[in-house]
Amino acid sequence: MTKTAAIAPIPLGLVEADLAAAAARFGDSFRRTGFALVSDHGVSDALLADANAAIRRVFALPAALKRKSHVAGGAGQRGYTPFGIETAKGAAHHDLKEFWHVGRELPAGHRYADVMPANVWPDAVPEFRTAMLALFMALESAGGRVLRAIAAHLGKAPDFFVDPVRDGNSILRLLHYPPVPAEADGIRAGAHEDINVITLLLGAEEAGLQLMGRDGEWLTVAVPPGSMVVNVGDMLQRQTGGVLPSTTHRVVNPPPERRHLPRFSTPFFLHYRPDWLIEPFVAHPDMPPITAHDFLLQRLAEIKLT
Repeated sequence: MTKTAAIAPIPLGLVEADLAAAAARFGDSFRRTGFALVSDHGVSDALLADANAAIRRVFALPAALKRKSHVAGGAGQRGYTPFGIETAKGAAHHDLKEFWHVGRELPAGHRYADVMPANVWPDAVPEFRTAMLALFMALESAGGRVLRAIAAHLGKAPDFFVDPVRDGNSILRLLHYPPVPAEADGIRAGAHEDINVITLLLGAEEAGLQLMGRDGEWLTVAVPPGSMVVNVGDMLQRQTGGVLPSTTHRVVNPPPERRHLPRFSTPFFLHYRPDWLIEPFVAHPDMPPITAHDFLLQRLAEIKLT
């Protein structure tokens, strides 16, 4: 048994009701653990029900049909990525998962079209596109509210992050962890840090998410029903010169009595726009300036998606 991380839920409505209080609470949680729990997140139950139904239908498709939506050479940035490919940095075994990536829909001729590929939509599940784009927009809106609190905590104008994330290369990841056989090598998601600015995660109520504490001890993230998990990514850690930590986390395999159950979750990786220069607020010798796109490419290679 692992200990539980000390993370108290924060109502997202506090951002509008009392920004200073929201900034203090989010800042404290992120500085201590790299994580926060959010209640009152604004993503409706009806939207989530539609999205979850469409997600389950997609992953229930025959493997051959799902593979038609795999983009060869696309680094897993859009469409389907089969089981057995993504591997946590430095891990010996691949993660026990398959996933589907949905990105921003860009108009024709957009300036980022060369680095932000088009989405892949499965013909067999026509409702999937509408449901995923609605979930993408809802999570992006929630993320923008969290970023207002982060900006205020860092002594910046509340709208500091509006321009850096405008038309950002954000990704909605639809995750399916199949039942885990007793003889399985590896775990559902190996120890890793996220690449992006912040991650917003729904569907983590099924146990398994753990974060690494400051002393190297693994701690369970206990998620109250209906809550959202938010964590700092490497881009924000770099932007803040390490003030807000991108914390190592993982998803462990379930106990024997629950190994027959699948696990679904929908992390939203909120990204900067590709040409945003990630430059620490205070010069840091180990963190030279780098564009968000170049940083992304470096990290994708590390996790064996390129």
